Amino acid sequence: MSAAYPVREPFPTRWNDNDQYGHLNNTVYYAAMDTAVNAFMIREGGLTPLGGDAIALCAASSCEFLASARFPDALEVGIGVERLGTTSVTWSLGILRAGEDEPIATGRFVHVFVDAETRRPTPVPAPIRSAIQSRLLASR
Repeated sequence: MSAAYPVREPFPTRWNDNDQYGHLNNTVYYAAMDTAVNAFMIREGGLTPLGGDAIALCAASSCEFLASARFPDALEVGIGVERLGTTSVTWSLGILRAGEDEPIATGRFVHVFVDAETRRPTPVPAPIRSAIQSRLLASR
């Protein structure tokens, strides 16, 4: 497994992910990356998107496409961290063919944590910070 992406989330492609050009539409990559990061925060860090004290809002995102994929390719989203700040996390992401280390796309998401009610910045919740430090930063 790649040191750049210590955590991997399955990314099963679907028939309707293909576009008229016969490959996965670019919006599918963003949805897969967003889903993978949130699944990690929910499962590993106890994030509660509805009813929790803090939520993570996407402040910036980008994706570079290196090779194409199509249904029924078995893919994974590799998750790494570029930067862990006081109120934000910059995720380093890769779309990979299942079991491979070379990404077919690389992405970046910046999540800013905010108070769920006031929408003002708040520190990264301790359980999420701990999950990031133990699962993603410890392998560096």
